Amino acid sequence: MGVFKRASQGPLDYHRRLWLRLYVGLTFLAIYAPIITLIIFSFNDSRRNIVWRGFTTKYYWKAWNNDSLFEAFVNSLTIASVSTIVSTILGTMVALLLWRFRFPLKSAYEGLMALPIVVPEICMGVAMLAFFSRVTGFPTGWIWPFNLSAITAAHIAFSFPFVAIVVRSRLAGFNRELEEASKDLGASEWQTFWKVIFPFMKPGVIAGALLAFTLSLDDFVVTFFTSGPDTLTFPVKVYSMVRFSVTPEVNAASTVLVAITIIVTIIAMRFQSPEKMARG
Repeated sequence: MGVFKRASQGPLDYHRRLWLRLYVGLTFLAIYAPIITLIIFSFNDSRRNIVWRGFTTKYYWKAWNNDSLFEAFVNSLTIASVSTIVSTILGTMVALLLWRFRFPLKSAYEGLMALPIVVPEICMGVAMLAFFSRVTGFPTGWIWPFNLSAITAAHIAFSFPFVAIVVRSRLAGFNRELEEASKDLGASEWQTFWKVIFPFMKPGVIAGALLAFTLSLDDFVVTFFTSGPDTLTFPVKVYSMVRFSVTPEVNAASTVLVAITIIVTIIAMRFQSPEKMARG
């Protein structure tokens, strides 16, 4: 009877799996279709970029030789790199603080740390604008032009809480007995951290760093409010270009940015693989 029941359920299970695969495939198609279209039309030999006219790579060379676009691209990568490093360090330290120690007003500190995550980005941008206008101004009212340092500081402010949350969620599964065993065997606090705690939290640190890099690289609202007239970043530059038309030159630069993001993600996943962790 049991064999007959399983056999009768076989076609039904097959159809369920088929519908599930179809649903997942359509979901991924809806998500990635705009990106695929962007990549395809970056090779379109048409200035209007509406109808496919033929294959060409000339717009990649035009994007490369566009000084303002190239400057904005380099600025965005520089800001994202610095912001990722500082945010990862700060976020990891905050995660360790909240995971290990108890102190007065800890709940209030956790709530304040999460504010950059829950506060609307437009409010964050206006707040950063008001803050930097105040700290960079003189009593005469003259204000220094905003530069890359202001944008980097703003990106760090909203990125490191994400790192802290990811790392702390990883530390929540840590077995404290491993730490105690390490100390019983004569290891110091520093040796215990590097040999026991850090290898365990390393996947969370990498995931948090990747998240901080992505958030910084594609941020527009906060960057728009904290950038000055002489400061260019890639999202702001692309926005100024697409206000007139979406050209293959913009698509080419965006494709390069997507490729860099994919490469960074692959490298991060490689460092998170079990083989890497075992060798680490």
